[in-house]
Amino acid sequence: MDESRGRRLLRRVTAGIPSREQPVTHVADLPGRAARYAEWPSWADPAVVAALRDCGVSAPWAHQAEAASHAYEGRHVVISTGTASGKSLAYQLPVLSRLAAGEKANALYLSPTKALGADQLRAVSSLDVPGVRAAAFDGDTPMVERDWVRAHANWVFTNPDMLHRGILSAHGRWATFFRRLGCVVVDECHGYRGVFGSHVALLLRRLRRVAEHYGASPVFVLASATTASPASFASRLTGVPCVAVTEDASPRGARTVALWEPPLLEELTGENGAPVRRSAGAETSRILADLVLEGARSLAFIRSRRGAELAALGARRILSEVDPVLSETVAAYRSGYLPEERRALEAALLSGRLLGVATTNALELGVDIAGLDAVVLAGYPGTLASFWQQAGRAGRSGDSALVVFVARDDPLDTYLVHHPEALLSRPVETAVLDPANPYVLAPQLACAVAELPLTLPELEVFGGSAAQEVLAELAEQKLVRRRSSGWYWTSRDRPHAEVGIRGTGGEQIAVVESDSGRMLGTVDPGSACFAVHPGAVYLHQGSSYVVDELDLDQGLALVHAENPDWTTTPREIVDISVLSTQEKQDCGGVSVCLGEVAVTSQVVGYLRRRPSGEVLDHTPLDMPEQSLRTRAVWYTVSAELLGIEETRRRAGGRSAAEPAETDPATAVRSAVVGDSGADGEVGTGGHRVGTESAGPVGTGEETQANGRGPVREGGRTPGGAGLVPARVPGALHAAEHAAIGLLPLFATCDRWDIGGVSTAWHEDTGEATVFVHDGHPGGAGFAERGYAAIVPWLAATREAIVSCECPTGCPSCVQSPKCGNGNEPLDKAGAVAVLGTVLGALRQHGA
Repeated sequence: MDESRGRRLLRRVTAGIPSREQPVTHVADLPGRAARYAEWPSWADPAVVAALRDCGVSAPWAHQAEAASHAYEGRHVVISTGTASGKSLAYQLPVLSRLAAGEKANALYLSPTKALGADQLRAVSSLDVPGVRAAAFDGDTPMVERDWVRAHANWVFTNPDMLHRGILSAHGRWATFFRRLGCVVVDECHGYRGVFGSHVALLLRRLRRVAEHYGASPVFVLASATTASPASFASRLTGVPCVAVTEDASPRGARTVALWEPPLLEELTGENGAPVRRSAGAETSRILADLVLEGARSLAFIRSRRGAELAALGARRILSEVDPVLSETVAAYRSGYLPEERRALEAALLSGRLLGVATTNALELGVDIAGLDAVVLAGYPGTLASFWQQAGRAGRSGDSALVVFVARDDPLDTYLVHHPEALLSRPVETAVLDPANPYVLAPQLACAVAELPLTLPELEVFGGSAAQEVLAELAEQKLVRRRSSGWYWTSRDRPHAEVGIRGTGGEQIAVVESDSGRMLGTVDPGSACFAVHPGAVYLHQGSSYVVDELDLDQGLALVHAENPDWTTTPREIVDISVLSTQEKQDCGGVSVCLGEVAVTSQVVGYLRRRPSGEVLDHTPLDMPEQSLRTRAVWYTVSAELLGIEETRRRAGGRSAAEPAETDPATAVRSAVVGDSGADGEVGTGGHRVGTESAGPVGTGEETQANGRGPVREGGRTPGGAGLVPARVPGALHAAEHAAIGLLPLFATCDRWDIGGVSTAWHEDTGEATVFVHDGHPGGAGFAERGYAAIVPWLAATREAIVSCECPTGCPSCVQSPKCGNGNEPLDKAGAVAVLGTVLGALRQHGA
């Protein structure tokens, strides 16, 4: 059998690597798929069909025709299929057919980014269907054009931010448009998760309410990447029942997927002497260069703008040593490009003039680049939906393509390259959102009441009793007034401008260039100390700046342009207290809880790191404390199961109910989260190994095959961890770090969306406790996912630690890039013992 192109490309990028340093941990060949076509629906307008045929669409694929018919016949529908499966036709066909027929059926298109909205507007405009007046209404629309859009456009392309601030807040000016509103398109809806997704869910409920006020009842059409339970998610997002179309009938080329672990750098060590591997970005540069040498059209996804620029630069440097002409065939793609620049880049890549592009994850949304020879992913993009969305750019009909996943230095990536079934065979997760979050619900209800008086029957769609409690608080603040007919807004000022739907609200911190006075961007006040502390490296549209001063009272961060060869990682210390416990499972010495917590955090310094992972220095800071009420999942372990009680009995010590003697070190903490703005591609590196490691390293203990902890040795409690008191803080600390790293596998979050605290004795629980909490006020649903998946989550956490060959801990297993305690103390072997003990108790009691 002839070797496929995907296999040939993989052989090329691994050529010359010694077998003992082989970075590929797994290779899978995914078969291709032939297209299945359908007839044009009988209701489709002939002019629209003719325009689509002129663009090369001879007939719709089966899933396109099915979803379009649902929408045309008035059923809310979500189409959830793979990359380049033509989802846009599913809403273009019914909307354009009604408009071409002269029906008064306006349409509203929503996308998470302006760039994607502009792409879709160009696609619709290029069809030139008579009677269609499509126009954009976003932050870039000139003021002189906005009145025309309101008065004449019958298909408006916008985004959630503009819908919130510019349309619903002034819906009276849009009365004519709303009276005729027949369809609302929500594109790339899988991206609406967490706090942003919760805001958008309530925003769509406000939109439906305003439309109904003007007598309209629009059909919702949602487009999503492949995801679990799309109908359920779409219904939660919109508040209306949705039909799902999930069977992808588009053609797809075969793909070879390789999982890649970067090599160890023997000449460097990271924090606390931890071993260092080549960064995923540096490895991606080399792979991209090899692919270009083979003439393969390739795309590399990297998690930061700076990382994308550096990867492209590194690939060009390698290619220039071979053939200077080839170095001109590699480019970086980042946000901030003009539409014509983006189109030119896409055309150059599709035509072959450009062979390699390094880009950020933003390119996965709606850009017309598919059918490539190879895709490289530098690090897990956060969700399986995003992984397959990016990988789906590779593959042409008739020949296979190559997809390479390069692991970064963190526990999740390490786990995935050594457990390929978790990446390649697991169902795509459902996006997490929580519209009942009071920190989201309160500002959204304020906006809803300001738009139209809110009646008692309408409360159900906003959360029922939760909405009523929030309205009572708003009434106490004199913002709304309760009357017999409902709730009314009392202030002259509209609340919309003060409500940020992509964060937690509040006055934003302006990031301003000192020399020019130019405002570069804004930062949420809750993450300002983390993202723009003095000395922090701040990235804006591919350019680097260093923060000179942060004035929280004035809401101002002053920066200067600089391009250092290092990045910064802030360090925080955190304390936590339990406010309430909503759910609890008691499992014989182990308890697992879900509830509300108060988190107090303080940035105490930052590290400077080189791209290699080398730590240059630590700079102390004295930033103000910040408080956060949020939700957390936590587990406690009794002193008996830890082995402390047995140790003390033998030593004649004090009661285990008392705090341990090592109290100053017991409350070890990792940082509260936030979007640090630091280059996510730069890590400290780590020393990893496959699953041949059978148990804890360096303890001489054997581990039971069922994962229930070390076997009993002399005097140890059966199933217990057998730890002396001095080891407990480090064991819990290491287990906490690894659990934070693995939670994104079970909840659609990023490591920087969550935080944690571990302590050998917590005053609210009276036992050794590990907390993992959401990093957003009120929570974003991540803690709930962790609680629901506690056993598989902690089992994966333990396996990730065991799979790493480093002796005492590294970034690939138990070190955290944001630890406020400088990753000390950490006890890797103790973490394995604690997690084995916890899992044994949970499984024994059927948790």
